[in-house]
Formats: sequence, structure tokens, C-alpha cells
Amino acid sequence: MKTSEKYFERKLREVVKRLGGIAIKIISPSFTGLPDRMVLMPGGRIWFIELKSTGKSPSPRQRVVHELLCRLGFSVLVIDSETTLNEFLSVIRTT
Repeated sequence: MKTSEKYFERKLREVVKRLGGIAIKIISPSFTGLPDRMVLMPGGRIWFIELKSTGKSPSPRQRVVHELLCRLGFSVLVIDSETTLNEFLSVIRTT
């Protein structure tokens, strides 16, 4: 089943907020390829989240930026299905 990026984004924001965190939309005109959202959770936990419609993949520029963020020690996740969304939500609920 194909699901839109907007659906995943809305669901992510709702659950993060309910769990006491914030999911900040990242907009940077001078640095392209950043993930869509930065999720900040209690206890200083942070993830960068790239949201994609089912069947879509990050662009080459996005992959380069994701790798850079990972090398800096940050977690970068791509959510493109109900499964990957639920896996991430399970992680933030239990850690």
C-alpha cells in the first residue's frame, strides 16, 4: 500500500508530541539535503528523520548529507512505510 510523506509526517509529529518531545521541521536554504525533521525527546535524545512516500528513496544529495550527519555521531532514519514508522515510534517509546 502506497502511503504519502504527509501522512508519515503528521503521525510522527502527533506521537512525538504525545510522548513529550518535539519534531522540528528543518528548512535551510543555504544547506540542501538536510532531513525533514529533527526529533528531540526528553533526556537529550535526538534523531534526524527523512520522510518519504512509500516507494521513494532519498536523493543523492540527501544520502551524502545523511552520511555526514552519521559520521558526526547523529542518528538518521528514513521513514517510508508503516513498518519503519512504527519501528521508530517503538524506539522512542522505550528508550
